[in-house]
Order: sequence, then structure tokens, then C-alpha cells
Amino acid sequence: MSAPTAARSARPASNIVGRRPLGASPGGRVLLHAFLILVAAIWLVPIVAAFYSSFRFFETDTNINGVFSLPEALTLENYRDAWRVGSIGNHFLKTAYIVVPSLFFILLFASMVAFAATRYSWRFNIAFLVLFTAGNLMPQQVIFQPLFQIYKRIPLPDILSDTDTGTLLGTKIGVILIHVAFQTGFCTFVLSNYMKTIPKELGEASAVDGASVPRQFFQVILPLSRPAIAALAVLEFTWLYNDFFWGAVLLNQGAERPITSSIAILNGQYASNYNLIAAASIMIALPTLIVYLVLQRQFISGLTLGANKG
Repeated sequence: MSAPTAARSARPASNIVGRRPLGASPGGRVLLHAFLILVAAIWLVPIVAAFYSSFRFFETDTNINGVFSLPEALTLENYRDAWRVGSIGNHFLKTAYIVVPSLFFILLFASMVAFAATRYSWRFNIAFLVLFTAGNLMPQQVIFQPLFQIYKRIPLPDILSDTDTGTLLGTKIGVILIHVAFQTGFCTFVLSNYMKTIPKELGEASAVDGASVPRQFFQVILPLSRPAIAALAVLEFTWLYNDFFWGAVLLNQGAERPITSSIAILNGQYASNYNLIAAASIMIALPTLIVYLVLQRQFISGLTLGANKG
């Protein structure tokens, strides 16, 4: 090879090697870190403000000295009053009665649909999967009025009803059903994409060994899909727990509403104690924070699975 040819062939390689990724230079790294710190600070301002307000006296610190004044002393009375007046403990139980069954059935049904749509080839499996996914594109508020009328006309035995209406309206079962109906489509979409990465040979090998379809699903596919299911469990728990709309419109009794809908009890008729509401908000947000911290590793691994090929 001649010298000019070697120089021309080496020039692109040197240019490629000389390139630096974004943020590799010292100046770019400083700007990137400054931007991330700024965004994190802006994101934390409401949380820090609510946490700070929850320890202040409403009469002296907020009304007289102003919202941004330094308090003379801090107090835990707002947390005690919010727990007592807002019946936080009782509403935690009411929320658990809705969130836990909803989360269980959502993940179970979504994994079953994803298993059928990805592990077996049949004529309408793609259309079936698109049908489940398309349900997420409809705003929930659009079907509120017809759903309200349907629930009002569906009888429910007294043994299953927690109200005296005798219908599905105003019961926690109705809220569970609508959560399962809306959230199953999203979870099916995520799990189907994940199950496509599982080799079909595993199912074929288990079938050769005599495993039935339910056994393949529960003992082969579900254990391998645990990271994706854990990530979905964290997301779905947060969405179900933070739901305000369906708990407010379908449960007509305030004592039966979930925790996010019951915070309206703390609002007065003519004035509101925002320090009390801040303390209640902090307590209400704790379960989602605890669930994320417990399942943090599974959540992050579930989000990053499939990011790299190979």
C-alpha cells in the first residue's frame, strides 16, 4: 500500500477516534451537572415547601407572620390533627382494599394476554394485542357518564355491596373493575414486548417434557418475566394509589373514598388550613415512596431490560 493511500484510509479512523461523546469535555460536564442540579432543585421545591409547612403553626406563623417567614417553633400537631380529623388510617385501609386486588388482577390478566399473543401464532393475535393497547388512547372522562348509568343499573348482592344502594355504583368493586379495565391494556403492551425477547425454544422444551400450557405460563414464562412485572407493579401501584377521579365520582360516600379523594375533608367551608393539608399530603405520599425504595432495584432493571441487543 502506498503512503498516500495509507494516509487516506487512516484519516477517517483518526477522525472517529478523535470524537468525544456529549458531556465528555470538562466544560460540557460542568454544564450538564449544573442543568441536572437546577432541574432537581425546581422539582424538589414543592416537596420541600410542603414538608416545611407541615411543621408550622397555622395561626401565628402563617396568618400573622406570613407564609415565607421563619417559624418561632416547629410542631407535630399538624400530623396528629390530620391523622385524626382526616381519618388517615381508615382511608389507608379503604385504599388498600382497592389497590391490592386491582394490582393483582391487572398483572395477572395482562400477563395472560401477553402470553397468548406472543407465544402462539394465530390469525388475530396482532389485532387482539392492538385492541387491548388501543384502549389506553381513550380519555377516562369520556366514558364517565355512560359508565355511571351502567353501574347504576347493575344489581349487586348485599353480601358484596358496601352500601345500601343494591347496585354496583358506590362500591369499591366498581372502582376495582374500572381500574382493571383501563390498566390491563398498558401492562399487556409492556409485557408482550418483554415476552417477545424470551426464546420460544424454552416453551417448546417444556412442552416436550410434558408441561401443559398453564404450567408453561406459571413455571416458565412468569418467573422469567419477573423484572418486567416488578417494574409494572411499581408504576401501577403509584397510578392506582394516586387515582383521584374514579374514587371521587364512583364512591358517593366520603368515608368509603380512597386516600387521595378523602383529603377534601380537611378543606374548611370558608378557610383552609394549608399546614394541615401539607401534613396530610406528606403522610399520603409515604406508601408510594416506600414501595419504590423496596422495589427500586427491580424497577430499574425492568426499565433497562431490552435496551441492549446481544
